[in-house]
Amino acid sequence: MRMMRPLSFSFTASMGREPMTSMPQSVQPTSRPRIRVFIDYWNLQLTLNDRESEATGQDDVRFLVRWKDFPGLVAGKAAELLKVSEFSYEGAIIYSSYNPHADPKFKNFLSNWLNRQPGIQVVALERQPKAPPRCPACHQVIETCPKCNDRIKATVEKGVDTAIATDMIRLAWEDAYDVAIVVSSDGDLVPAVKFLDQKGRKII
Repeated sequence: MRMMRPLSFSFTASMGREPMTSMPQSVQPTSRPRIRVFIDYWNLQLTLNDRESEATGQDDVRFLVRWKDFPGLVAGKAAELLKVSEFSYEGAIIYSSYNPHADPKFKNFLSNWLNRQPGIQVVALERQPKAPPRCPACHQVIETCPKCNDRIKATVEKGVDTAIATDMIRLAWEDAYDVAIVVSSDGDLVPAVKFLDQKGRKII
């Protein structure tokens, strides 16, 4: 198994400028900010797989992420960016989808191992069936592969970005963090990030 190479991080801090109106007035300069991490599992894993594949010149590479340690490492890097020597790590929520028919071992990994690690909560969402593709010319449904005649069965991830955005806003409302670290490149999260930024939360 390939050993995990050191990760390098590049963070951009989004600093709130407008005073908070409908949420608790709690985001004040502090020497010990509360940091919470929100991770899109597949967004991160697939991105790292692609970068590892480019670096090694190999196809179908799975980058080894030490999930037990990764969230705390990210929080520490964020504290360095914020130039604070002390911070309170409030834990991480890792969001992932799974195929109940094709991924029984992965579901077990999420529920029975990852979700039991200290400071980590897992939100596992079942993938939903996806409609088969259609021919772009005649729009006929393509139910089987034209090469091997195997039936096309596809699933689609549903609700991960919505769950992340909802929890970020809910926990901000509950005054559960000062700084949120969002580990995802999903553009659907931008509106939630901008909203929290405008309400005075620091988003990285």
